[in-house]
Amino acid sequence: MLKAVIFDMDGVIIESEPLHHYAYHKMFEDVNVEVTDVLYESFTGKSTINVCKQVCDVFNLKETPEYLVSLKRKHFEYIFNNDPNFDLIEGVLDLIKDLHRNEITLVVASSATMPSIERIFNKFDLNRYFVAKLSGADLKESKPHPEIFINAVKESGFSADECIVIEDSTNGIEAAKGAGVFCLGFDSFHSKNQDYSKADFVIKNFNELSYSKLSSLL
Repeated sequence: MLKAVIFDMDGVIIESEPLHHYAYHKMFEDVNVEVTDVLYESFTGKSTINVCKQVCDVFNLKETPEYLVSLKRKHFEYIFNNDPNFDLIEGVLDLIKDLHRNEITLVVASSATMPSIERIFNKFDLNRYFVAKLSGADLKESKPHPEIFINAVKESGFSADECIVIEDSTNGIEAAKGAGVFCLGFDSFHSKNQDYSKADFVIKNFNELSYSKLSSLL
C-alpha cells in the first residue's frame, strides 16, 4: 500500500537542466576545458562536488573541485535570478497537492546542495507539502549509489515497499532500485540519453499521474 512518494528535484519538480547547463558550461569556460556532450550527459544525477571532482581528474586541473563548485554556483545564481521562464514542471504541483490531500508522505531526495533545495522550495512555496528534504551533497556517495534513497525511506517513516521514487535519470533510477524502492521514471524532454529500462513504470507527462494511479502501481 502506498504511504510515501520520494521526489528527485532537478528534472522532476523543476526543469533546471537548462540553468545547470548554462552554469556548468560557463564554469568550463572559466577553467578552459572542453567537455563533450557524452561526458556532460554522464553527470546527470550526480552532486556538483562529485561532478567537479570528475572534471578535475579528467582534465588534470590545478584548481580544486571546491573552487569549481564556487564558480558553477555563481553562474547558477545569476541565471536563477534572471531567467523569467524558470518554473515548476507542468503538472507536478497538481500531483504534489493531490498526494498531500490524500495524506501521502512526501520527501525530496536531490543531488543538489541543501541551499539550492531551500532556494527552490522557498521560491515556489513547497515546504508545506514535504516532511523532509535530503541533499546528496551531504553524503559520501552520489547516485547511482542508493544511500540517498535508503535515507529518504527512513525519513518517510515507512518501509521501502510502501514508497515510490520519481526519477528522471539513469543514475537516479539505479539508486532507487538499489534501495529496493519502486521507481517511476520521468522521461522528460530535457533528460537526454537517459536509460529508463530499469524503471518499474515510465511516464512522459505528469498529467498521466494522480494519487489513485500511483496507488495502483504498488
